[in-house]
Amino acid sequence: MDSELNILLNSIKEKTGINITVYAESMKYVISTSDNPCPIEPSDPQFESVFADAANNRTFFRLKYKNARLVGMIDGVGETEKNYAYLILNLIENSSNRELQLSQAEYLKMILLGECNRPQVQKYMRKYAVPPLETYVMVVANRDNKNAEIINVLSNFSTNASDAALEMEEGIAVFVKFIDEASDNEYQSAAEYAGFLQQSILEETGVNVSIAVGGRVSSLAEASASYQQAMTTLRMSTAMNSKGEVHTFKEFILVKMLEDIPKFKLNEYLEILLDSDAKSVFSDEEMLNTAEEFLENSLTMSETSRKLYLHRNTLMYRLDKIERSTGLNIRKFSDAMTFRLITYLFKLRG
Repeated sequence: MDSELNILLNSIKEKTGINITVYAESMKYVISTSDNPCPIEPSDPQFESVFADAANNRTFFRLKYKNARLVGMIDGVGETEKNYAYLILNLIENSSNRELQLSQAEYLKMILLGECNRPQVQKYMRKYAVPPLETYVMVVANRDNKNAEIINVLSNFSTNASDAALEMEEGIAVFVKFIDEASDNEYQSAAEYAGFLQQSILEETGVNVSIAVGGRVSSLAEASASYQQAMTTLRMSTAMNSKGEVHTFKEFILVKMLEDIPKFKLNEYLEILLDSDAKSVFSDEEMLNTAEEFLENSLTMSETSRKLYLHRNTLMYRLDKIERSTGLNIRKFSDAMTFRLITYLFKLRG
């Protein structure tokens, strides 16, 4: 309890700026946000709820945390301190009671949203026998709002007893995957497994979902980071009009780095890289789609022609036109990378 309550008190202090001391009436248990806590007894030991003790210049309040009855104390007296005391005791008691009332899905949702501290995550892991395995989070998006059907399919195709599928919001489900090397060696990567799930959902429900995969983290305690990465991946794949239904955070690391650059800098880089002829290519949906498909197909002429239903000569004409306008021969890997970079910059600028 010490570590959980300590984290909670420090969190309240960060928001209010008030030092809080909490102790048992026996004085055997003391926890405080102050570097030099000095718990004292109120002048009225029989006080109820909140007591502004002018004699000690302290405001005291009684609270119950878990099964322990405690006394809280803050400096000062007056209406402001009294209101803060009521606020603090409600925050502490609600935090304690909320965990007891949560379902497993609600508890896990709080963990993914980053609303649980490490002791609370560890408590979840003990309660539901979750092993300390590496994990990652997939965000499964659908426009038909068929989360229940999708969650059912995800649950049926889990490979670890601790894997969990749940709804985050309308049209968004998540799949928390625990990595057990003994049972997860069928797939080469998280992206391959996500592709299998995407196809299975389509076959089972008729819903064509998009899956964004967050990075691998050391345990469930870090899963909120993987969830945020997956949500970022979903947002960026949509903004970039990325082809395919499965994307990973690693695909968009470069985009994330570029996104963090101030917009005026993005504009400077674009002015350096583009002249008026080049800008026309990035504003031409047909030319841009041709280039993107060519890059997606590993710079392969035959596969790109097949995917776009284009004659090879037509494709060559378009690639030549791109080279004339931009100075980039995207048949070459280095130029293709530069073209992709400019595409990202162009889309980020909006």
